[in-house]
Amino acid sequence: MIRFENVTKTYAGGTVKAVDDLTMEVDGGKVFGFLGPNGAGKTTTLKLMTGILNPDAGNIWLENVELLKNPIKAKRTFGFVPDTFEMFERLTGMEYLQFLADVYEVSDADRKAHFDKYLPLFELEDAVRQPIRSFSHGMKQKLQVIGSLVHKPGIWILDEPMTGLDPASMHVLKQIMREYCESGKTVFFSTHVLDVAERLCDEVGIIRKGKLIAKDAPETLMKNDRANTLEDLFLNLTEKEA
Repeated sequence: MIRFENVTKTYAGGTVKAVDDLTMEVDGGKVFGFLGPNGAGKTTTLKLMTGILNPDAGNIWLENVELLKNPIKAKRTFGFVPDTFEMFERLTGMEYLQFLADVYEVSDADRKAHFDKYLPLFELEDAVRQPIRSFSHGMKQKLQVIGSLVHKPGIWILDEPMTGLDPASMHVLKQIMREYCESGKTVFFSTHVLDVAERLCDEVGIIRKGKLIAKDAPETLMKNDRANTLEDLFLNLTEKEA
């Protein structure tokens, strides 16, 4: 479960509201897609919920843990795949994964089972022995995905996770996201790929200029707006709010 309560974040000395009084809840067992135009506040929202940024006002709860009061406990509830690759590139892929497993105190047996499952899925079982600095964009993305799940978090947060992935890897990632929520856990991801969001998400939220302007199941939102596709709905709502 994820809950935002009146969360606000400003930039430029308090004159620009990147996130404006955001209140919403995402239940467990759902794939939630967070949509919005460039600069709408998607990445800022993800940075707030992961503790990278602190809000100017409001509260965030992750698995019923208040982030500001219990930051370490809250951060253990999620795995995060950012939209940038701030990795220890002198390490090999396996050293990086082992480091993350150490941070989260994952047992030897559990980490081995995790690596044995996910490395072949993403075709990294050979490359993982090489330094990360030799990896392509897509390989780094796949390594981050594998690392983010090593501690089996209750919440999985991904910022534009499809970027740089080939079609086969995108297919694998979508399958993992669906399987993850079917186990009762929460998947929260931002994306510009609206056809993927329409097919994959149980629920979507649309943000514009820092404000949440819609939140529901894609089919419900499309029906209410008489839109044929999620893309049509998105354009209708964001143009109305422009």
